[in-house]
Amino acid sequence: MTVIVPLHDDDPALLDRLASARARGDVPLVLDARRPAEQLRAAVAAASRADLDGIGWATLTSGSSGAPRIVLRTHASWAASFAPVAELLGAADAVALPAPASSSLTLFSLAHALDGGPRPLLGDVAAADGFHGTPEGLRRLLERGAAPGLRTALVGGSHLDPSLRARAEEAGIRVTAYYGAAELSFVAVDHGDGLTPFPGVELRVVDGELWVRSPFVAAGYAGADGPLRRDGAWATVGDRAVLESTVGDRGGPGGERLRLLGRADDAILSASATIVPDEVEAALRGMPGVRDAVVFGLPTGRVGALVAALIEPAGSALSLASLREAAAERLAPAHRPRRWYLGALPRTASGKPARAEAVRRVLAGEVRRLEH
Repeated sequence: MTVIVPLHDDDPALLDRLASARARGDVPLVLDARRPAEQLRAAVAAASRADLDGIGWATLTSGSSGAPRIVLRTHASWAASFAPVAELLGAADAVALPAPASSSLTLFSLAHALDGGPRPLLGDVAAADGFHGTPEGLRRLLERGAAPGLRTALVGGSHLDPSLRARAEEAGIRVTAYYGAAELSFVAVDHGDGLTPFPGVELRVVDGELWVRSPFVAAGYAGADGPLRRDGAWATVGDRAVLESTVGDRGGPGGERLRLLGRADDAILSASATIVPDEVEAALRGMPGVRDAVVFGLPTGRVGALVAALIEPAGSALSLASLREAAAERLAPAHRPRRWYLGALPRTASGKPARAEAVRRVLAGEVRRLEH
């Protein structure tokens, strides 16, 4: 009988325990050791009650928009992407994995290692020639100079700022960014000229919503439902997007590029417009003195929501006047934040900005509002 095997991401023998569980035909569930014990017990209980027939892995979503969910998937849904991922990593021998093993992107790399992929480095990454993690993980690695031999980086989980890509490439690192989700795995890749379908993935946009047809889609959830929906062979997690045609080098068709617009339930409904937080965040990240940003709506009760932004400074002092001036140069009036807050962005264990926690901190008065 197949059973769930709970493991903790701080276990020094984790890779061996994963191998043992898989060899027995059981399903490993790697838990975030930093989470409350009661939450961990509830996660194990939910996974244990699920139908595990054909399931190879149980993974946690990031929790960037709220409580994490448990995603169930077959081993084949990950193994099918091992070869293209190895190509993107440039035949790296050892891959730095700064995100904890409870995150799906690191657990994917551990599963890859068990199938002959690159050696995973969860702690000391000095010997790494490859990287798989979030933009924040790559930024910290570059700032510390902890992996001098790094030559390739596979970056997902959140937006990769062009300046961070440029900084890595100046250090001799070939960077591939990708868009994916715990439920969908790899969806699209960006080598620096926009997102195109990941090998083996088909994309379509229906009523502004991105759907994928792919061998990498998860089987479903254990316990509570989530955003994954299906229509025959197609699946979506509710991300909004457009597919844009490009022009080739000789003036002919150059193919399609995917432009993401965020989750439908993240959209801010103001008095005169629907604002997509991802688009505003991209503009704010390009402003002087801004390291990162999270944008959200503050209900007013009369004119919909006010656009608000929590800004993580890049070290230099930021004033309300300078932020408003820079936003006016980059954003239409309805998209400019009306409330500005300063502070370090809360992040998930893997380094992704935690939008739900950012909103909670603002509403609780735990971050500083710029008023003058």
